[in-house]
Amino acid sequence: MQLNKQISIIDFEDKKFRIKTKESGIDTEPAFTHYLHNNKNGVSKYYKLDAIQHVKNLIEYKFPEETISTRVAENTLKYLISQNQTIPFPSPEKPKFKFIDLFAGIGGFRLAFQNLGGKCVFTSEWDKYSQQTYYSNFGEVPFGDITRKRTKDYIPDDFDILCAGFPCQAFSIAGKRGGFEDTRGTLFFDVAEIIKKKKPKAIFLENVKGLRNHDKGKTLATILNVLREDLGYYIPEPQIINAKEFGVPQNRERIFIVGFRKDLGIAEFEYPKPIKKKVTLKNILETETVSVKYYLSNTYIDTLRKHKARHESKGNGFGYEIIPDNGTANAVVCGGMGRERNLVYDFRLKDFTPVTNIKGEVNKEGIRKMTPREWARLQGFPDSYKIVVSDAQAYKQFGNSVAVPAIQATGKKIIDKLKTL
Repeated sequence: MQLNKQISIIDFEDKKFRIKTKESGIDTEPAFTHYLHNNKNGVSKYYKLDAIQHVKNLIEYKFPEETISTRVAENTLKYLISQNQTIPFPSPEKPKFKFIDLFAGIGGFRLAFQNLGGKCVFTSEWDKYSQQTYYSNFGEVPFGDITRKRTKDYIPDDFDILCAGFPCQAFSIAGKRGGFEDTRGTLFFDVAEIIKKKKPKAIFLENVKGLRNHDKGKTLATILNVLREDLGYYIPEPQIINAKEFGVPQNRERIFIVGFRKDLGIAEFEYPKPIKKKVTLKNILETETVSVKYYLSNTYIDTLRKHKARHESKGNGFGYEIIPDNGTANAVVCGGMGRERNLVYDFRLKDFTPVTNIKGEVNKEGIRKMTPREWARLQGFPDSYKIVVSDAQAYKQFGNSVAVPAIQATGKKIIDKLKTL
């Protein structure tokens, strides 16, 4: 067949073509998308074979009557590279450095480091809905389970910075030191294993504030010992960074851990200072009337008020909260009272007819949840960032994300330090 004439028929972005390699069960789509975005920087060799296989699988799926050779698949891959891909957040044309994005979520680290002139050469994120959002905004499907050797084997050499917002887990510390081996079975072990093998110039790890006191401080002590002693990195004292001090109206504290390979001779590092610009909730609220679906029912508001009163009677501060327009939001989180701790007043609604199944009538007090777009803004994502999943998934994704401005401010300090070498 005349492939170039037929190729336009194939929608390579269609979800139904996300198929697995017949021989091994390996999902080749991440390799395919990573190849397309790294064909000019020498990194493509890590993805080429599986990228060709992916194209071969797709064509055979679309045209089952055809026998597709590897050469035809490779020529098709070259043809696809020649086509202009339009994505919301492309990499810089002339990147200044390379980084990898582990536990990538929806790309908060990537957005920050691309803004600083960086090129992402590998991404890993296991959640399928986050992968959809990531692909829609960056044109790459993240690789999946980073604990698998097969996934780690895709990671290229010679990147400059490793970024990871890894989950917090307790270690079963067998010895007194709390070293590399004691972290086995945790996701930090996989991060440490990659650092040990690839030896990037710098690392940037992010975690919840509670990591500092997790397991009576043993978890953080072990992490720092592994990075400093076992892996040979200069690690200044980690710092708690609050997103509200970097241009977003959200009280979100996270621990940042920055490090540099010791042989580079970097012996000091200063985390970014808070910016002077103060923003409030009104800076991120929707400018148009939002759907009635975001307004709470009278029944639910009554439940929230009773719940809060019970806790207040016991001296607890738990419960819903309505943030004033000139206030600062609580940390957006994906579970518990995440949305109810960040309610707002909005009196613009005129039609109170429910569009979802609710108990009772829609309240006329103007009390509503923030929209997913408002949560995106609280995390520093621009309005051009695509939200392609359900509201429930969007809240989860932004609640789990990093605050982009805080990451970018710290990332700039890392880049400035590397520039001095």
